[in-house]
Amino acid sequence: MNFIFDVGNVLVDYTPVVYLRSLFTDESVVSKMLKVIYKSPEWLQMDEGILTHKEATEVFCTREPDYQAAIIKVMQNFDKTFTPLPETIKQLPKIKKSGHELYYLSNIHAEIRDFLVDTHDFFNLFKGGVFSCDINYIKPAPEIYRHLLGKYSLNPKDCIFFDDMEQNVKAAEKEGIKGILFKSADCILEFI
Repeated sequence: MNFIFDVGNVLVDYTPVVYLRSLFTDESVVSKMLKVIYKSPEWLQMDEGILTHKEATEVFCTREPDYQAAIIKVMQNFDKTFTPLPETIKQLPKIKKSGHELYYLSNIHAEIRDFLVDTHDFFNLFKGGVFSCDINYIKPAPEIYRHLLGKYSLNPKDCIFFDDMEQNVKAAEKEGIKGILFKSADCILEFI
């Protein structure tokens, strides 16, 4: 069996609000940064690989010049947003030891991809995977699932996909992949 994992909120914690609160004590600034950065179309464009981190930062600063210092602070310290989820990470060697292969499938932009892969050894356990920024498609687009399956010659019937977003799970199921809505590492155990 092939175990396919989303990255954010499955392998690593991704909670922008917590990160923003670690940078700013003023809740109005936290709310503004959530809107300006994380809920912007540019954030998705970075995930799609059509806009760089630097280009997005420039757009945000141009759009909200009064918040330029805050925007730069958020964008320069983005690595603090992502910390490994130990309960999931400790399952990865067990999955491998049981004879299964590991893959990742994540909406993520290039700078975050590079940081995560360079910083966390658990990525060495994966046979491979697809980051959205590398192929210009984001989940739940069917093309991203098809790309993963094609790249590694995977039969969808032999794959289980774990994601914290229901729309992404449903999209995987439309491609013939067994989808599991990830709520905790416990949902992995029954398949090992």
